[in-house]
Amino acid sequence: MPNSEEKKSVSEVYKELMKKDASFNVGAKSDICMMLEGTYPFVRGGVSSWVHQIISNMPQYTFYLVFIGGQRSAYKQMAYELPSNVVGMEMHYILPDDKKLSKKMPKKANNKDFGLWREVISSFDNPEKPIPHEVLRDFANAIGTDPYAINDLLYSRDSWDILTERYDAIDAEGSFVDYFWTYRTLYQPLIELCRIAAHLPKAKCYHSISTGYAGFLGALAHASNNVPFLLTEHGIYTKERKIDLSLATWIKSKSDSLDISMHSGMDLIRRIWINFFVQMGKSAYQEAYRITALFEGNRLRQVIDGAPENKTVVVVNGIKTNRFEEAYKLRPQTPPHVVALVGRVVSIKDVKTFIRTIRGALELYPDLEGWVVGPKEEDPKYVSECENLVQSLGLQEHVKFTGNQNVAKIMPQIGIMMLTSISEAQPLVLLEAMASGIPCIATDVGACSEILYGAKNESPNLGHAGEVISIANPAQGVEMIDHFLSDDKLWRETGDIGRERVLKHYEESMMFDSYRKLYQEGIDGGNRL
Repeated sequence: MPNSEEKKSVSEVYKELMKKDASFNVGAKSDICMMLEGTYPFVRGGVSSWVHQIISNMPQYTFYLVFIGGQRSAYKQMAYELPSNVVGMEMHYILPDDKKLSKKMPKKANNKDFGLWREVISSFDNPEKPIPHEVLRDFANAIGTDPYAINDLLYSRDSWDILTERYDAIDAEGSFVDYFWTYRTLYQPLIELCRIAAHLPKAKCYHSISTGYAGFLGALAHASNNVPFLLTEHGIYTKERKIDLSLATWIKSKSDSLDISMHSGMDLIRRIWINFFVQMGKSAYQEAYRITALFEGNRLRQVIDGAPENKTVVVVNGIKTNRFEEAYKLRPQTPPHVVALVGRVVSIKDVKTFIRTIRGALELYPDLEGWVVGPKEEDPKYVSECENLVQSLGLQEHVKFTGNQNVAKIMPQIGIMMLTSISEAQPLVLLEAMASGIPCIATDVGACSEILYGAKNESPNLGHAGEVISIANPAQGVEMIDHFLSDDKLWRETGDIGRERVLKHYEESMMFDSYRKLYQEGIDGGNRL
């Protein structure tokens, strides 16, 4: 094992690396150490906005941010101004330049480290059970303080023996070249995560905002340092990665006719990647004292994916309902013939189905307008496709791309809020429309059904705040638009039900209260395994 002088050198190297980015006050003590993967404070979006809300509205706690990114060049400018209770931040890149961490290669590798490495890698190959707590602890402590870990575990003769051993154990028929590079790409970040965990500053509670790399860091850090670990999931990270990998074009499948000799067995590579993320999720679930989900469907999914049910809890996101008081007061007596989709113009929002729905509804309401309210910068190609669709259907006078707008200001002009997304977690725009007294139509994804129809534990059930429809179904969307626009009384009553539900269950302050209690539970001891 390395002596104290070698350990110090690893810490010093990290501090030198951090001087080149937005890191500051590295090593500062805090109440809450947050682990963030590719989000706050550099990338805008729902998760980042949520993190900013949590920190800003809990001035009684100090926060230390640990940011995990891919390439250093992608995170040069922060998208948020950090609240004053953020006492420090360190940035890490999971594929660092090994040469900056160690330039020497020992003649003989550490046998104990190799035993741990073999056991951990085997657990990723077969993720039926999470990595045992004691193995995570020893892995983080041994690898995280070893300045030669990358050289030993990835570049030595002994490491080659383990790699070929794992290849033979999994599937010796697949391409060894593909397996070799997959092995390197997958497992080098584990060494980096161990190093981060071993050098985290003192905190009373760890909090990761996803499973994946950030969640596995939380698991390692908890196992190593015995600090309670809280895990929040907005979407289900493992499920999302499975979808990504099933669609990935960079992984060839057995049905591909080209390059079959060079890339045989690529289905194996897909499975290895999926197993990798499954194991990271299960280990994070095991080490957390509480695991939060945005709605009951996701909580049940967490349990299916390996989360102990007694650790899981639903904490819904909320909004500032008073921001929409004026919009509700200005709501007209009859529904405006405007259907709005508020969101980014990207394929996951399925704006094309929204456009086709407006085209169908024009047969019933010739004065109808469809507003697409949101930024267009993220996917210019998809925006162009949507604009071309509008032109080809002759809808230039009826479908408007408004860009970003003050949503509270435009709500009184909207008759129906519509989401045609193919995937959502808990869309806040539905809550905002409901707070304004506007009925909603949404695809049956994420928490949409729970928001519009009420959670199972809503007692008494308040009724429908809108209707859910199936994905990519313009005809059903047209039917629901007519359902609300043809009946003024139903339109108002549905809007009032939505407003009542938001005021009772989705007020922002309720979310903050829930997380204060969760943080305090951790600070008071949590589940110290």
